[in-house]
Amino acid sequence: MTFGFTLFQDLLLVPVAGGCVFSLLSLWAARRIMARPSGGSDFTPPVTVLKPIYGLDKGLEANLRSFCVQDYPGLQIVVSVQRTDDPALPIVRKLAAEFPERVTLVVKPSEPVVNGKVQNLVNGLEAARHDILIISDSDVRARPDYIRAMVAPLRDTNVGYVCSLYRCVGADRWFEKYELLSLNADFVPNVVFSAVTGAAQFCLGASVAFRKADLASIGGMADLGNYLVEDYELGRRLVGLGKRFVLVPYIVDLVADYGTFEQWWHHQVYWDQNTWAANPVGFTLTVLIRALPFAALFCAVRLGDALGLAVLGGALAVRLGAAAVMAGVYLKDWEGLRALWLLPVRDLLALVSWYVALTRRSFVWRGNRFGLTRDGRIVPRTSGNVPRAAGGTT
Repeated sequence: MTFGFTLFQDLLLVPVAGGCVFSLLSLWAARRIMARPSGGSDFTPPVTVLKPIYGLDKGLEANLRSFCVQDYPGLQIVVSVQRTDDPALPIVRKLAAEFPERVTLVVKPSEPVVNGKVQNLVNGLEAARHDILIISDSDVRARPDYIRAMVAPLRDTNVGYVCSLYRCVGADRWFEKYELLSLNADFVPNVVFSAVTGAAQFCLGASVAFRKADLASIGGMADLGNYLVEDYELGRRLVGLGKRFVLVPYIVDLVADYGTFEQWWHHQVYWDQNTWAANPVGFTLTVLIRALPFAALFCAVRLGDALGLAVLGGALAVRLGAAAVMAGVYLKDWEGLRALWLLPVRDLLALVSWYVALTRRSFVWRGNRFGLTRDGRIVPRTSGNVPRAAGGTT
C-alpha cells in the first residue's frame, strides 16, 4: 500500500470522525435549548402576523386557521397575495369572513423587487397595525400558544429578534420524506448547535418575530429585496443595532409539499445555496461533518474488509442513533423515526447537493430561474420554464 493511498484513507476518516462528534454535540445543544423556559407570558402587546402567500400549498387552510385560533389578544393576521387569480384566494377569503376581526387580506401585484417573498412582505406591511411583527410562511402550522411563546422574549428591549424551531410534517411521498429528514435530522441539529455555541449567525425566516421600529432602523423590508437570504440579512442588520437574538424552545410544523422528485431536488439545492450565500466558508466546511458518505467511501476503498465495515457500521450507528434521539426526544417526530431507514441515501444526495450549491450560481424558485452573485444578491434570468418548486412563500 503506497503512502499516497494510506494518506487518502486517513483523510476520508476526518469527516467521518467530524460528523460523529457533531451528531453527539448536536444532542447536547438540543438539550440545552429545550431546557430553556418557554410558554405563556403576561406580556401580550398587540401583534401583526405577516403571511406571504404564493399559490395553493398543501394543507393551506389548516395552516392559516391555526393562526386564526391563536390564544392571544390584539392579534392581526395580514395575508398578502400578489396575483388576483392566485388559487389560494378562496381559502383566504373564507377565513377572512370567518375571522373578520383578525384576518386582513392584501392583494397587490408585484413591484420590481427581485425577491418575491420580500415584495409580498412589503405589501403586507402597508396594512400592519402593530409594532410587534411575526413573519410566518404559508406552510407553517402552529399550536394555540405560539404567539405568546414568540412574543415573550421581546419584553426585553435588548432582544432584536426571536425565532422558533420547526419540524417537517406531512411527508406523504417518498421524496417528501427526504425533505423531512433534511429539516429534522440535518437542519435542526445545525441550528441548535449554532445557537448554543455561536458558531454561526442565523435568522429563521419561516418563523421570526421582531419590532417594526427596528425594521425601520435598518432600512425597511424593501431594502432586503435583492438578497437571496433575506432572513439572514434581516437578522444580521438587527444584530448590527446592538440587539441580541433568542431561539425559543418552541416547535412549529412545516408541511412538506412537493409534487415530484425534481421539485424536491430544486428545493434542496436552493436551500444549500441559501446557506452558502449566508456563510460561504461555513457552508464549505460542512463537508467535514458529513460522516456517512465518506464512511461508505472508506469502506469501499478497503474493499469491505473488517476495518472498513467497522468504520461504516460505527458511523451508521452514531448518525442513525443521534437522529433517532433528536426526532423522538426533542422534536416528537414520529414520521421521522419511521423514515430513518432513508437517511443514508438522503445523506449521499445531500453531499451531491452541497457540491452543486458550491459550483452553481443560479437557482430555481417557484418556477423561475435566477442568478446569484457572490455577495448573496439575486438577479432574474428566466421565468416559467422550470417546474414549480413548492415549499415556501416567495
